[in-house]
Amino acid sequence: MGAAEGAGSQVKSAVRTVELLEFFAGRPGMHSLASVQESVGYPKSSLYMLLRTLVDLGWIETDATGTRYGIGVRALLVGTSYIDGDEVVAAARPTLDRMSDDTSETIHLARLDGTSVVYLATRQSQHYLRPFTRVGRRLPAHSTSLGKALLATYTDEQVRKLLPETLEPLTEHTHTDREKLIAELAVIREQGFAVDREENTLGLRCFGIAVPYRTPARDAVSCSVPVARLTGAHEQMIKDALFDARDRLLLATRRL
Repeated sequence: MGAAEGAGSQVKSAVRTVELLEFFAGRPGMHSLASVQESVGYPKSSLYMLLRTLVDLGWIETDATGTRYGIGVRALLVGTSYIDGDEVVAAARPTLDRMSDDTSETIHLARLDGTSVVYLATRQSQHYLRPFTRVGRRLPAHSTSLGKALLATYTDEQVRKLLPETLEPLTEHTHTDREKLIAELAVIREQGFAVDREENTLGLRCFGIAVPYRTPARDAVSCSVPVARLTGAHEQMIKDALFDARDRLLLATRRL
C-alpha cells in the first residue's frame, strides 16, 4: 500500500468513525449489528471491527449479550466539555437564570447546526415537578421557535439552499412546505421573534429570539409554555423577557 493510499484509507476510517458516533447519538438505545449496517451501509466485517474498536475505547457500549450497541460514556464527556468550554454558554448563564425567574417557564439556549438546532443550556419550568432537560438534544430548525428565529437571520435564498422543498412534520402543525416557512420568516424578521405553535410538541407553545452577536446569528433563546395556561398577559410578559434577554446577551457577548 502506497503512502497516498494509506492516507486516503485513514481519512475514510475517520469519516466512518464520526458517522457511526453521529448515528448512535441520534438514535438512543441499543441497536443490533444488522440494523446499524442497514442504516450506514458499511461492509459488515469492517463495521464489526470498527464497532469493536470503539467499544474497547469506551465510545460505544454493548448490552449484556455483546450483540447490541449504543453510544458510550466517552461521548458524554466530550459533549460536556464542549458546553463547559463554550464562552457564550458561560456568558448566558445569568441571563437565562433571570429569564427563568421572570417567567417561571422553561428556558432554552440553542445553536444552529446545519438544518437543526442543538440545545446548549436549559432552565426548567418552576411548574414541573419532575426533572427534564434537552441539553445536547437536536431538533429540526423548521419546527422550533429557536430554529425559525435563527433561519430568519438568513436570506430567503440561503434558506432555500439549506432546507429541502418538503420538510419533515413532527406534529400536524409543523410547516412541511419550505415556501410557506419562508413566508413566515419574513414576519419573524419584522416582529423580531418567532413562535412555535405546537409545531414541535402538541400542547406546547414556544417563543424564540435570535441573539445577533454575529451575522447570520447562530444562537437563540426561547421560552416554552403549555397552551392550556397561556394567557394574553403572560404571552406579552414572555415576549418582553425575550427582548430583554437578547439585549443582555448582546452586551454579555460583546467582548467574545
